[in-house]
Amino acid sequence: MHTRNKHIGSYDFDVLVHSNKSLKPFVIEKHGRKTINFSDSEAVKALNTALLFHFYEIKSWNIPEHYLCPPIPGRADFIHHVADVLGCDETGCGKEIRILDIGVGANCIFPLIGNKEYGWKFVATEIDYPAFKSARSIVQKNDLKSEIEFRFQNNRENIFRDIIQEDDIFDMTICNPPFHASEKEAQKATQRKWKNLGIKKKASDRNFGGKTSELWYEGGEKAFIKKMIYESQNFKNNCRWFSTLVSKKSNLQSIYQYLKTVKTTKIKTIEMSQGQKQSRIVFWSFMNE
Repeated sequence: MHTRNKHIGSYDFDVLVHSNKSLKPFVIEKHGRKTINFSDSEAVKALNTALLFHFYEIKSWNIPEHYLCPPIPGRADFIHHVADVLGCDETGCGKEIRILDIGVGANCIFPLIGNKEYGWKFVATEIDYPAFKSARSIVQKNDLKSEIEFRFQNNRENIFRDIIQEDDIFDMTICNPPFHASEKEAQKATQRKWKNLGIKKKASDRNFGGKTSELWYEGGEKAFIKKMIYESQNFKNNCRWFSTLVSKKSNLQSIYQYLKTVKTTKIKTIEMSQGQKQSRIVFWSFMNE
């Protein structure tokens, strides 16, 4: 994990239960240590609520049933690596930073952590209206409307188009793209995960949830990122940096080829790991500074 990540090490469940009493029923003893059942979506949601309150002063956080409930430590890692590329440290960035979050989700995690850790301003986009309403409600309940703006994407064929306005200037765009190529593929992946864990669950059951628009896109992660890259060249003067999470290492070669095709001036890749999960962030820019 990143050295500035507040979640390095094991969770202190006594402290977290004090932050969120609803977590207490889910805390169990395993191998002499306190933990939760991470295959239980309600337990994961209660843990996230406690983490957000204790570490980021988010007093009100909730998501609709079945929507993605992300692992907080991994999302925080992403934010800290973005900060490194922007030249930020513990004291901030030295100037006001503006971030565009593509597909903020019902959970609004990236804007919440980015604003609380670095004071960044966000514009958050979403194509799923219930998710859009949920994220906006979280921001309103935590008095962050002046920090986090929302823009609904009406056209599902577009990513940056209809969102970035002519006079917009962003320091970075961020995205956690849909991973799977179809709903069937997403269900098979979930079944494999439960089987590996020795847990009997329905194909639709996920400990971190996830609706269709969050989990799959026709052509998968590679197709979504390709579209994002080709759209980005139309907004090269509006954004200092573009970035995306890349879950599949096998997609990197194609992504680099797409970036070469649109004549980017800078490309960076940062590897990330959390437990056995490996991922990376790819950054690109058209600017020369």
